[in-house]
Amino acid sequence: MSKTVFLNGEYLPAENAAVSVFDRGFLFGDGVYEVIPVVMGKLVDEDYSVERLRRSLSAVEIAWPCSEADYLAMLRELVKRDAVTEGSVYVQITRGIAERDFAYPPHIKSTIMAYATPRKLLDNPAAENGVKVVSVPDLRWQRRDIKSLNLLGQCMAKQQAASRGAFEAWMLEDGMVTEGASSSAFIIKDNTIITRALSNAILPGIRRRVILELAGQTDMTLVERSFSLEEAMAADEAFLSSATTLVLPVVSIDGKDIADGKPGPVTSKLRRLYIESLLAEAAGK
Repeated sequence: MSKTVFLNGEYLPAENAAVSVFDRGFLFGDGVYEVIPVVMGKLVDEDYSVERLRRSLSAVEIAWPCSEADYLAMLRELVKRDAVTEGSVYVQITRGIAERDFAYPPHIKSTIMAYATPRKLLDNPAAENGVKVVSVPDLRWQRRDIKSLNLLGQCMAKQQAASRGAFEAWMLEDGMVTEGASSSAFIIKDNTIITRALSNAILPGIRRRVILELAGQTDMTLVERSFSLEEAMAADEAFLSSATTLVLPVVSIDGKDIADGKPGPVTSKLRRLYIESLLAEAAGK
């Protein structure tokens, strides 16, 4: 069965969905995107996702292509049409179609595209054994808090990780870990969860936000501060989070095992708590 793509008000078979070569998303990467998890056929963490999309669009001065209510209805319709019970929805909004010029063209209509993809979120084999991470220089621009389409730096980092047999790359700036190429980065030391504080240097990850909330419901301490690569290697545990990985244990960095090289109890607990919260959210819809 063909994947359904929503494009500018139409639900189309993927093979019939096409965007103009003059779309600024194609020419400049002039746009933003979101990824929303789907559990039990329901969108989850959607309120936080809409909030972040609203913030990204405002930061780059792109108008909403529709109302927020219609936007969410469209996402639900995609999930329904392609019968996705577990997976994610990808959404991309660009400034729109115009002659190539760097300054924002006035009075053009933004482009919106979205599709749903089935994938395993809850029962992920990587959660049992953990994943490997490698360190790479952070080559990105200075507004990483915007979830923009400009992902070349992340692609280069991810390719370096793949070439070195790793699942993810943790990016370094001035010797400190910023975040993963497509995830937020965490370490645990002495029952304290440590993750970099929000700023223009990192994306405000939604899973990061939920994990901070969950940590507040437990006996775990949470500290938002920068940490070095050396500190990460000496941690008791390490993990990453994203829309499609939820919480995944990191068991080695640059070939060095974290502790005993196995997923730790705090990470496992956080993953379990997060899955329980997602299932409860989905069941309530």
